[in-house]
Amino acid sequence: MTVRKRGGTWQIDAVVWRGGERVRIRKNVDVKTRNEALILEQQERAKVQQRAKQVTGRAPLFGDFGKEFLETYAYTNNKPSEVETKEAILRLHLRPFFGELRLDVIGPQHIERFKAQQLRAELSPKTVNNQLTVLRKVLAVAKEWGQLVALPPLRLLNAPEPEFDFLTFDEAERLVQGAEPEWRPMVLLALRSGLRQGELLALRWDDIDLESGLLKVRRAAARGIVGTPKNHKSREIPLSDEALATLRDLPSRAHRELVFPADSGRLLTRNECKHPLRRACLRAELRRIGWHVLRHTFASHLVMRGVALKAVQELLGHATIEMTMRYAHLSPDIRRDAVRLLDRRTGDTQPQQPSL
Repeated sequence: MTVRKRGGTWQIDAVVWRGGERVRIRKNVDVKTRNEALILEQQERAKVQQRAKQVTGRAPLFGDFGKEFLETYAYTNNKPSEVETKEAILRLHLRPFFGELRLDVIGPQHIERFKAQQLRAELSPKTVNNQLTVLRKVLAVAKEWGQLVALPPLRLLNAPEPEFDFLTFDEAERLVQGAEPEWRPMVLLALRSGLRQGELLALRWDDIDLESGLLKVRRAAARGIVGTPKNHKSREIPLSDEALATLRDLPSRAHRELVFPADSGRLLTRNECKHPLRRACLRAELRRIGWHVLRHTFASHLVMRGVALKAVQELLGHATIEMTMRYAHLSPDIRRDAVRLLDRRTGDTQPQQPSL
């Protein structure tokens, strides 16, 4: 019902779609009859639709605005690797579906159809969510630039938490021993620092203080370009004695800027690093893994040794504690200590708090 009477007063209560925006009209009106209230309700609807028409005709096609988004906003606000990812998502997925639609007509029904299409193509919910995130950003920038009145509702798919692999303490030791001598320092540092592969490739000697035993993560390489680390934040990592000893013995200290350079002093590529790790796995009689498993191993071993999750978050450079919580189940004490808090009575010595 769009009009109703409450306490002797007529009230309009209606929903209108303006472009992709759901607008609710809810107000009391000073009239005596239901017909008068319905007339005012139609007038309110017309006002909302008129505001939508002021944008209709001026709003660009999604395909055209997507190109402008890449050439301006993305190139000035994102790292090259992020621009490349957004360009691929727009070109392969978003433009084919939304390209001929004006920004102001894209509504929740279009978005739900897109989600259904992508799932029928057997794309994972996580992959579809990545595409929806880019769609939402494009539309948000369009609104910010005055090309769109309001954003349509956009709900991400329910996606299961991704599983991660890590090495046991014994497997990690076997991997280090199985690595070729020239690759062993890089494998060891990855296991002892949790650096992402791009951070390892861009690591320079001026990022490492061998006297204080600290490593500063200030750069990361992606597709041959050195930029800032993920989340654009630097961080500091204390180095273990074994990692320090390994770094001190590296020949690159004498004549290279990079800690792990290619023969010519240039950046190593991810492809060049892939096969040495696979050969190390073969020698160690381990399953085939990628470099990111070494980062998971670093975090998992810390938690298994009782390190607080907050400290692990800072060492890994996670933006939120939720990212780090996926390692929580590996802690032998967190849940046990939490349950023990229930045994505390007034006057008792406060038990140790669970690590977070």
